[in-house]
Amino acid sequence: MSTYEKIKEIETEMARTQKNKNTAYHLGTLKAKLAKLKRELIAPPKSGGGGGEGFDVAGTGVARVGFVGFPSVGKSTLMSSLTGTFSEVNEVEFTTLTTVPGVLHYKGAKIQILDLPGIIEGAKDGKGRGRQVIAVARTCSLIFLVLDVLKPLSHKAVIEREMESVGIRLNKEPPNIIFRKKDKGGINMTSTVSLTNLDKDVVKSILNEYRIASADISFRCDATADDLIDVIEGNRVYIPAVYVLNKIDQISIEELDLIYKIPHAVPVSAHHEWNFDELLEKMWSYLNLVRIYTKPKGLLPDYSAPVVLKRDKSSVLDFCNAIHRGILKEFSHALVWGNSVKHIPQKVGKEHVLLDEDVVSIVKKK
Repeated sequence: MSTYEKIKEIETEMARTQKNKNTAYHLGTLKAKLAKLKRELIAPPKSGGGGGEGFDVAGTGVARVGFVGFPSVGKSTLMSSLTGTFSEVNEVEFTTLTTVPGVLHYKGAKIQILDLPGIIEGAKDGKGRGRQVIAVARTCSLIFLVLDVLKPLSHKAVIEREMESVGIRLNKEPPNIIFRKKDKGGINMTSTVSLTNLDKDVVKSILNEYRIASADISFRCDATADDLIDVIEGNRVYIPAVYVLNKIDQISIEELDLIYKIPHAVPVSAHHEWNFDELLEKMWSYLNLVRIYTKPKGLLPDYSAPVVLKRDKSSVLDFCNAIHRGILKEFSHALVWGNSVKHIPQKVGKEHVLLDEDVVSIVKKK
């Protein structure tokens, strides 16, 4: 029996099993078995399979945004309009057969844009080159899920399901669970919140499937069985996503109002280049980047070429390394102007965390 058949068999059994306290142990075991099988789909093909011609693209810029969607929803038109990079456009489905890279310059940041081939239902099983597309999607900093507003939003659910099946978690934070395997001592389970979805028996059923007899587990959120499995597997990626609803030039104002109620959604017209400003602002917000301006001693700040950092890695140390690693050898302190300091300017050390549009002057040792 193939991996796909085994997965289908377990999914069928889960679908017909009623969810209650009596079946929680059994469902926990099934979910763990399912996760182990799906791990084989996430793993790259062994030698001889390769990633597929045109799918492996070298990373450039400070972030990578991937366009994912069904065939002929306007990904290539959107790509061409945003970056000026030609990506073949046609009414025929599956016009784009490889990854087409482009570069978008926005707020001083160089951002790589990837137009991926159209995805279809069953992508996780390899249909329509789906596994290669999803493998590239896992490397993205942000995913644009491009949808056609003229077609049912069920497409949104299908793509989310395909992503979920291969370990991509869209617009979610990693579950706050501390998990540590031990050589002996049994299962030690603690929680700082009330657990409404799990008990020790369900946790043990999942750990038994992974042949884990001893571990320390601390729950700091009201976790589910799926959350625990994600932590044990350790191969999940948590990626922000924006739902780009294209072709709004073909719908009414009333329908447009309804679309705005969809979380994380931005309506656009790639053909007419409508609402690109809102889309780019949303992209910037979801990428969580900050711009830091340099100020050479005795000169005005250079606002033309900011140093762009990720918000969670924006210390003075990160700033120095982004310019040149050799700076740290001569580093004495930094002078900072901006929202991250109380005084203007303020003398700070390497650990100081910078905020968007701070101005920094590095002072070297004498």
